[in-house]
Amino acid sequence: MKERHSTSKWKGLLFAMLWTISLGMFAQNITVSGNVKDDTGLEVIGATIIVEGNATLGTTTDIDGNYVLNNVPSNGNLVFSYVGMKSQTVAVNGRSRIDITMASDTELLEEVVVVGFGTQRKVNLTGSVAQIDNKVLESRPVPNVSSALQGLMPGVMVTSGQGRPGQDEATIRVRGVGTLNKADPYILVDGIETGTMNSVDPNDIESISVLKDAASAAIYGSKASNGVILITTKRGKTGKPRITYNGYMGLQYPTEMIKRIDSYDYARLYNKAMEEAGLQPRFSAEAIQKFKDGTDPAYPNTDWYDEAYRTGLQHSHNVNIGGGTDDVKYMASVGYLDQKGILPNAQRQQFNGRTNMDMQVNSRLGVRLNLAYIKNDYADPVSSYAGGSSSNEGGSSDQIIRQLNRIAPWIVNRNPDGTYGTISDGNPIAWLDAKQTVERLNQNFTGTLGADYKIVDGLTATGTLSHVSNSRHSRYFQKYIRYNPNKETEPNHLDERYYNWNRTTFDAILNYDKQFGLHSLKAMGGWHTEKYNYSYSRAYREKFPSNDLTDMDAGDAASQKNWGNSRELAMLSWFGRVNYDFAGKYLLEANVRADASSRFAPDYRWGYFPSFSGAWRLSEESFMEGTQGWLDNLKIRASWGLLGNQDALDDYYPWMNTYNLDAKYLLGGSLQSGYYQKGYKLPTITWEKARTWGVGLDATLNNKINLTVDYYDRKTNGIIMDVPVPNEFALDAYKDNVGSMVNRGIEVMLSYTNKWGDWSFGATGNAAYNRNEILNLGGVQQMNDPNNGNIRRIVGERLNSYYAYKADGFFDSDQAAQAWMDKYSTQAGYPFGNRKFKGGDLIYQDTNNDGKMNADDRTLIGSKDPSVTFGLNLTAGYKNFDLSMIFTGAAGVYRMINQEVTGFFDGDDSHPATAWLNAWTPENKNAKMPRIAYSNTSPSISSQVMSSFWIQNASYVRMKNLQIGYTLPKGVVNPIGIENMRVYFSSENLFTLHNMLVNVDPEISSERASSFPLTQTHALGVSISF
Repeated sequence: MKERHSTSKWKGLLFAMLWTISLGMFAQNITVSGNVKDDTGLEVIGATIIVEGNATLGTTTDIDGNYVLNNVPSNGNLVFSYVGMKSQTVAVNGRSRIDITMASDTELLEEVVVVGFGTQRKVNLTGSVAQIDNKVLESRPVPNVSSALQGLMPGVMVTSGQGRPGQDEATIRVRGVGTLNKADPYILVDGIETGTMNSVDPNDIESISVLKDAASAAIYGSKASNGVILITTKRGKTGKPRITYNGYMGLQYPTEMIKRIDSYDYARLYNKAMEEAGLQPRFSAEAIQKFKDGTDPAYPNTDWYDEAYRTGLQHSHNVNIGGGTDDVKYMASVGYLDQKGILPNAQRQQFNGRTNMDMQVNSRLGVRLNLAYIKNDYADPVSSYAGGSSSNEGGSSDQIIRQLNRIAPWIVNRNPDGTYGTISDGNPIAWLDAKQTVERLNQNFTGTLGADYKIVDGLTATGTLSHVSNSRHSRYFQKYIRYNPNKETEPNHLDERYYNWNRTTFDAILNYDKQFGLHSLKAMGGWHTEKYNYSYSRAYREKFPSNDLTDMDAGDAASQKNWGNSRELAMLSWFGRVNYDFAGKYLLEANVRADASSRFAPDYRWGYFPSFSGAWRLSEESFMEGTQGWLDNLKIRASWGLLGNQDALDDYYPWMNTYNLDAKYLLGGSLQSGYYQKGYKLPTITWEKARTWGVGLDATLNNKINLTVDYYDRKTNGIIMDVPVPNEFALDAYKDNVGSMVNRGIEVMLSYTNKWGDWSFGATGNAAYNRNEILNLGGVQQMNDPNNGNIRRIVGERLNSYYAYKADGFFDSDQAAQAWMDKYSTQAGYPFGNRKFKGGDLIYQDTNNDGKMNADDRTLIGSKDPSVTFGLNLTAGYKNFDLSMIFTGAAGVYRMINQEVTGFFDGDDSHPATAWLNAWTPENKNAKMPRIAYSNTSPSISSQVMSSFWIQNASYVRMKNLQIGYTLPKGVVNPIGIENMRVYFSSENLFTLHNMLVNVDPEISSERASSFPLTQTHALGVSISF
């Protein structure tokens, strides 16, 4: 039986072999041709096509994406492959023409990330680097890049504090705040320092990398302690010229506006408040009824928001052309942005141009040329008492918005005779009607020339020369306005200012890259020098004959004033990096940078900033072979390093004593000119230094799930801060390196991508926890924040923490309030004076339990910096349709709101919010607000003392972006000469969920809500490639 079975098996095998041979004998070889394009419709040049099973039989596509391959078995398979694209296997089935579209391989594209002075494969990174590509920025109606980053990267906190056109750049903090001084990250575009993200058009960006730890950022030394942001712009690719247009038009509205009560409710509640205070009510019952009826123009219900705000209009256009050969590649773009803000006269116009060129002169020498220009002009409406201080360039729209929040609804905007109704400060609509603005005209030019020379195999020399020039002309003409016969503004005046910044840098670098069997060694050494200069001039005159005569020489010469100064900085640096890789398993990296800065005295100019990091790819170990089917990458990382901060102060010469020359001394019976020392500066002042260490984990599962986890610890020593001095010192406090603080946190990012037939889905979530702690304040235990009296710095506590009385509910009755007053009001330091507590007032806590109510009972309430930030990016696609949503948010963050936000009952100069409709009364003891009181007689209002009641938990979740797109079929657009066309609808800042006391946007930075409102934008756009 076994023998018969064995014989039958061999017969079957012989028959199968003969059948296969016969197929080969009768199979016909044919010639196959076709075209290969990518998923955007661009021809793929250099794609490889081979016959499956025969790697020697193949070809590549030409400059037009075409190919021809001979001797192809008619029943065989063709394999199409290209770097950065997903390989495809296609059955021939006797066809002589096969055209395919290759899809981008996102995982492969993300394997290379931009780091300082180069790139690295993502799997080989030993430091903490986050990167996004242009796909998450494309087609979003954002006027600046910084706002678009919100919620996309863990540990990168982005706060959009206002929506003023041209001045709406968000605040960015990388891994929290680690200093008491400036904490902005170091920003470079194509390796050149810019200081702002507004200098680049979002359409020109290829990728953005954020270097978050010392291992990745130490190569930038003294400028890197607050993180580094590297923006890489698009460059030309080999192929025929391709023209792309991206444009959109959108409408803008405020995200949230404070809801305020109407004239009827305000009048009746105002009367009640006056009666409670023992005063005669202002409005009769008949007047209150007329407010309610709304038919008598003498009793208006003015909606000041409606009078002032409008629908904003924003449109953007960008044209890009790129292409080239193996020897010359080019990219050029021009862009235009026009924004009409939600307030009249708030506007922005931007024109920008960029060209990047790469030339391969010969087999050894390559040359790069980058040129960029941006003209960014914006205007902001201003009030008529904006002043003209040195800091605000003549003011801003803040005062207009403040008055719109304050002015009572029973004040008429315009009287029948055309005159304006006014309060003590005037009329905000009159300021808008006058079209008086601060105009800021900005220009930026950046030019870079670089060369790469291959000395020998593996050794390349690079030289890069760059120059950045910035200028601004600020112009503010405050007009004379007569509101009505009884009220007018001060005389008109003109304030003009001119600024110029110039930075020239040169970098010389040697790169070595060599493979020795399983050992890989990369080394880089460089030299950097830069010079920076700044100049400022200002002119001022008053009393112009007419609001239409606005040239400076038309003003009264007797009122003229002039200011001006210039400053210079220089820097010299040496830097180096070594990377070692054994078998793709064990990775080591060391960086060092030495910086010398003219900011410091000669003996203290040099700072040294090393870092060391390593990683172990466990997934490459033999003992992990059993996981190869599902675990693509598992890596653990660790790093340590020192970073510096030379930009802690705005002072160009913080070590050099300066003198004022306008002193007068009585000598010999007459006044003589002289000088005096302006302040005291220590010649030993030097760098702030941040010691950073961290550990991390990276994992990829089934080539679909990616996980990154990081923990970091950053301690900053030598923080520059004021050192208190006794009165006998006769000068102000001086600055020294005496502070220290620590910053710790955890970051997590998890992503998933998959595709099923015509469907695709992706989700990327990130979250970060951060907490800082002040360790040293120069020997004192606590001090006030120099910019906000309601914030206290205390050793052992978080930075930017509010310091206030703790309130716990409302008094249940007048008797309970009186008993509290009997206990505390006679004690020393009692903060409420003769103001009387009643039922419905806030109950302040004796937090230190000393039986007294005084300033010692103030306590830390919460920080304006969030403990947790998070984001979620969802994408989906079906055939030619695509959908994306971005959510962002923060938790453990607090915002202080004062009485101008909530309003109070002070007559014409206040407009209460609708929250007061739920105020405490004996019949409504579970109210949201304390009792209603006249003017500032209540001890509960925020102008009396700041309490925890007015410091609100501002945690929120925001739908940052929604985008729906449709790509037209190739068969529709190709016949009319269009390679690819996509139309889309995109909305920014759709909605926000929060639980604050009033409906104010939780990101607004102003405590009185006078910042220009954040906007939501709804746009229609199109992207076309030719």
